[in-house]
Amino acid sequence: MVHFTSEEKALITNIWGHVNVEEIGGETLGRLLVVYPWTQRFFDKFGNLSSPDAIMGNPNVKAHGKKVLTSLGDAIKNLDDLKSTFAHLSELHCDKLHVDPENFKLLGNVLVVVLSKTLGKEFTPEAQAAYQKMVSGVASALVSKYH
Repeated sequence: MVHFTSEEKALITNIWGHVNVEEIGGETLGRLLVVYPWTQRFFDKFGNLSSPDAIMGNPNVKAHGKKVLTSLGDAIKNLDDLKSTFAHLSELHCDKLHVDPENFKLLGNVLVVVLSKTLGKEFTPEAQAAYQKMVSGVASALVSKYH
């Protein structure tokens, strides 16, 4: 279980208030698929993923990225209980989708890069540290049902 200080919770919540879930979600998932192309195998129904431009412009990638970041918003509301918050998604990704658990870490790291790029100076080193801790906690929660 990850423990967040009140300062970390405040930083995470404050930054999240500036996040455009649709924009940042699409870019985060798109970058994951471009930078780590082996992750594309989990998205074979998304259509054209043949090039970076195709991926970044793909409406299915953008829609799923928004869905992923919407779920992350649930985590931010439940920082003290990430494991329960993601129990259902952990089961889904393990039992039905068979997603490599390492991909959750990769996605979290890509999100931190996108937030830094998008928010600039507002994404301070302290905010980055808090977000890195949070995405690591989410990745751990998402693998909790793996066997």
